[in-house]
Amino acid sequence: MGLLWVWLAPEVPLVVHGQQVLYVDPEGEQRAGADSVFALLGAGIGILTAAAAFLATRRRGGGIAVAVGLAVGALAGSVVAWKLGVALGPTTDVVGHAKQVGDGHGFNEALALGAKGALLVWPMSAMVVLLGLSAAFGRREEDPPPYYAEPQWSQPGDPDAAADEQIEAPTKPSVEQIEAPTKPSVEENADADGTRQPK
Repeated sequence: MGLLWVWLAPEVPLVVHGQQVLYVDPEGEQRAGADSVFALLGAGIGILTAAAAFLATRRRGGGIAVAVGLAVGALAGSVVAWKLGVALGPTTDVVGHAKQVGDGHGFNEALALGAKGALLVWPMSAMVVLLGLSAAFGRREEDPPPYYAEPQWSQPGDPDAAADEQIEAPTKPSVEQIEAPTKPSVEENADADGTRQPK
């Protein structure tokens, strides 16, 4: 990112006029353009790093650790890119460079990041993209079934079911066990009356 910033950031031309170093275009917006380029690069790289982190941790589930690591790494990457861009750009020794080029000649101002808030663009864009991807395509745990969907009867192997099987329902008497009442014979009736009927 630092190399891209040095390559894409607009140059700020200076000119040596006697003992002074002046801007060639005092009302130019090159310095603001350098901040905008840094912010745009941070947003683009933030999207790429968030997508890479999501794809790398999608199967096992990212969690808060991935989000925190991505945010800290992106912020550190922005600081490194800023320092690298300043080191690789034009020299920061304006007086020495002016003496080197001489009166009437021009050179470019050192690359600088005026809006330090641009350092937060990379981590912020990475977090937004990571949260969006996790919400849309992230791994989800299955919700437990509602209480009314659970079976109300005992399952096989349940100790309550085994206890119910040991309790036997009362059995009805069979037909053979029920004896029909018998009528008394003639002899039994005669004995009971004290008279004996002839056969």
